[in-house]
Amino acid sequence: MNIQRQIRGLAYQAFYGLPLPIRRQIARLVSPKYLVGAVTVVRDSESPDRILLLRQPPGRGWGLPAGLLKARELPAVGAARELFEEAGVRVEPSHLTAGNPNAIVHPNGGVVDTVFFASVPASSTPLVVDGGEVLEAQWFAITDLPKLTWPTERLLGIYGIGPRSGELPPSLPSGTYQAAFPDDGAPLPGNGAPLPGDAAPLPGDGAPLPGDAQ
Repeated sequence: MNIQRQIRGLAYQAFYGLPLPIRRQIARLVSPKYLVGAVTVVRDSESPDRILLLRQPPGRGWGLPAGLLKARELPAVGAARELFEEAGVRVEPSHLTAGNPNAIVHPNGGVVDTVFFASVPASSTPLVVDGGEVLEAQWFAITDLPKLTWPTERLLGIYGIGPRSGELPPSLPSGTYQAAFPDDGAPLPGNGAPLPGDAAPLPGDGAPLPGDAQ
């Protein structure tokens, strides 16, 4: 056993010998700090190749309904809340489908986005924006998207959508956007699955800190 391993072992012994509140404080100090958000990709169930986009100040590009989670708010609940607050679209959290992958880490910005998909009929779903936080909300064909914000362009590309589709490793099983947007109007895959956070909450949802179980 080399000296580094011995020192590491002694450090772990000392750490786990501390009272739990102190271990938690140390873990918070040394662990990376991330803000956790929720993003929803909403498709038109009547025309599955269309998605909902928002234009927000300063208005240079279009993005997705998204926002930061509140303290101890489940990701799906936060996604549904932001969708209603920003676009007036009401979707029950249980009707959201977790993306694959469900979480996108932005290490440079210190943000983790949990991603969901939803499907609503555009013709009977009024879009309501406040004109302040959101300037416009419109449906766009995924083959004819407007100028997107950089984070939106990157995120959609991960799911095989938009101008960066194919430039990033495919995340869905089929590697194509059809996996997220079925052509036959069927429900998105995964509906009815346990909500993210039910079994393994993300940071900010009450997940235990390192050392809690020791």
